[in-house]
Amino acid sequence: MASTRLPAKPLADIGGVSMIVRVWARAMAAGLGPVVVAAGEAEIVTAIENAGGRAILTDPGLPSGSDRIWAALQVLDPDGRHDVVVNLQGDLPALDPEQLKSVVAALQHSGADIATLAAPIDNEADKANPAVVKAVVAWDASSKLGRALYFTRSLAPSGEGELFHHVGLYAYRREALESFVALPPSKLEQREKLEQLRALEAGMSIAVARVDEAPLSVDTQADLERARKLLS
Repeated sequence: MASTRLPAKPLADIGGVSMIVRVWARAMAAGLGPVVVAAGEAEIVTAIENAGGRAILTDPGLPSGSDRIWAALQVLDPDGRHDVVVNLQGDLPALDPEQLKSVVAALQHSGADIATLAAPIDNEADKANPAVVKAVVAWDASSKLGRALYFTRSLAPSGEGELFHHVGLYAYRREALESFVALPPSKLEQREKLEQLRALEAGMSIAVARVDEAPLSVDTQADLERARKLLS
């Protein structure tokens, strides 16, 4: 709710439905398991409950999405029945539910600790944009599944060839999530402002599934207008 670029972002109206409710509905459509919104404010809990969903109120001061989902998991599943946890950001109202299935499949097929997604960058502006995080990936022979080597806001790797836009969507093995949130922030994480680097620096493995395109992330008023047009 305290987003500086788009205040009260989770409750932004998109065609008569708040953004967080649209994201919750996309997650429900994937049919993977229970969907719970880990909220930092009571207004978000109310919006989700009014839509028929479940939300858990967590400390608004938590430093990352991973810390927030871990806190919510302690309330939702204290006995450890669920072995995979998916972290979906609340600002992806046009997400294709198939991408949620893809990230879980990547985790299961790879044996990695964590899985995420990446899409080819198809325009020059995004290549130079530090807001578009680049995934440096060692792809397998199919070029559909790979292993993350690094993530950066810079243009990388250099030279000819495709660049990949990291989609900030993660599937964790439960024990990997527990280990991750217990780690202190790493030097590269602090330098790049990318929490996934903490996992790589600690020796954790991150599988990457290739998807055709990155979903629209709503960070600014202009993004919100694009989402309204797309979902009208």
